[in-house]
Amino acid sequence: MVVAPPLGCHLMRCALIRSLVYLLVSLAWAPALAAADHFVILGGLGGEPAFAALFDKQAVELRDLCRKTAGDDSRVHLLYGNDARRENVKTLMERLAKQAHPDDNLIVFLIGHGSYDDQDYKFNLPGPDITAGQLRSWLDAIPARQQLVVNTTSASGASLEPLKSPQRAVIAATKSGRERTITVFAEFFLEALEDAAADTDKDDVVTGLEAFRYAEQKVKEFYETEKRLATEHALVEGEIARNFTLARFGSAQQAAADPATRELLAERDKLQAQVAALRQRKDDLPPQEYESQLEKLLIALATVQARIDSAVEDKLKLEPIKQ
Repeated sequence: MVVAPPLGCHLMRCALIRSLVYLLVSLAWAPALAAADHFVILGGLGGEPAFAALFDKQAVELRDLCRKTAGDDSRVHLLYGNDARRENVKTLMERLAKQAHPDDNLIVFLIGHGSYDDQDYKFNLPGPDITAGQLRSWLDAIPARQQLVVNTTSASGASLEPLKSPQRAVIAATKSGRERTITVFAEFFLEALEDAAADTDKDDVVTGLEAFRYAEQKVKEFYETEKRLATEHALVEGEIARNFTLARFGSAQQAAADPATRELLAERDKLQAQVAALRQRKDDLPPQEYESQLEKLLIALATVQARIDSAVEDKLKLEPIKQ
């Protein structure tokens, strides 16, 4: 005869599972520590010498910041100046389409001038420009499961609609193609990747969404301080902007610097992607099956997270104390 466990034990177990799930859900939606797989930085035309020098400087600074975040220089790609020609951009995107895997992430930055003729957004380059439609076709061919485009150019708002898709978030410096004045958004977006104040949830990671909010507020303050009418109003399309790690500080930076920990971070990335995919299928599954699958993924995720935390703590204990 099978004896059922006391009701109190059953209730305690249910309460424990619920508490665990609530805790793990927050972990599951925390931004991944692992570096985005591929960064692409495109520095376009400046027109005037002063603007050309500014855009080149920003592109190089961004490359250096992305290398620090990626931990692998080969995954950070920069085209600027005379090298940023449409055929070179196309070649780079086609190469990434062959190299990238579905579990990879892709982050693309556009720095420079953009234009809008009431029909198409164009990113201004030496020689033929790139339209938003052309850029989208190249991005669609890259199998990276999540993509983020950060368009800091003038008139960048006109690129929001053509570029957005379920697997791609888009950040634009302007709200439409009619805001055609040079923007200051890029300056403050770069600042967000170096200022721990941009890390609003204090997890030592700056996500795409956090960097956007930081830059958005700084742009507003800039125009107020200068007592000028704002000629740019940044927008973001896509909730997955919060999933991209653009900068790390403190313990998060230490974890990413260790090769062994990076493997755990990659494993955690995959589990988080599975959680996100399962959540999208929630309405298609019976409630019990959904909860069962979610619980298994979250427990696996918590296990990996515990191993990451333990590895970071062990490394800190082994490091000599600086006098």
